[in-house]
Amino acid sequence: MGRGGYIYIVTNMTHSVLYIGVTSDIVSRIWDHKNKTYPDSFTAKYNCNKLVYYEGYPHIEEAIAAEKLLKGGSRANKIRLINEMNPEWKDLYDGLVDDLN
Repeated sequence: MGRGGYIYIVTNMTHSVLYIGVTSDIVSRIWDHKNKTYPDSFTAKYNCNKLVYYEGYPHIEEAIAAEKLLKGGSRANKIRLINEMNPEWKDLYDGLVDDLN
């Protein structure tokens, strides 16, 4: 995606915690979450390593703006977005790796 970016939502296995992030390299970033590269991080502490939503943007600035809106929204809105893209709440990471490579 070049200079673009992604917003994403990861959750834990019970779906009780949602974490919203932004990145220019989604495959590497989700790999970091899955492998607890940063063991003191929020996602490591709450075992958020399941990618349930992502959206790409042509420019990282657009992704950052979208992340701010998503973070400021309600949990119900975040759940609605996940349900629209991924109604079974499957881990999208493996498919993402296949799609981008």
